[in-house]
Amino acid sequence: MRSFCYNPASKQMGATVKLRLRVKEIAEQKGMSMGKLERLADLSHPTIRDIFRNPYKEVTTTTLVKIATALSVAVSDLYEEVSDNRID
Repeated sequence: MRSFCYNPASKQMGATVKLRLRVKEIAEQKGMSMGKLERLADLSHPTIRDIFRNPYKEVTTTTLVKIATALSVAVSDLYEEVSDNRID
């Protein structure tokens, strides 16, 4: 099981860049519970729960599109690039 999503093609001053999911933050800003997001995105509870618990979880583009649609945001709003040495 991998805990980080690395993009080896992207480098910032020698550091590996990770993608950090912002799904939990955006859902909370919109007042949307995990249960409601699961239903609107047509995704399983374990999938949404894991994304909420681990913002570095690897997910498919299909999953990102479903979540973005359910949250009424662009897919690019669901993640941010962070340097390898950032501590959350």
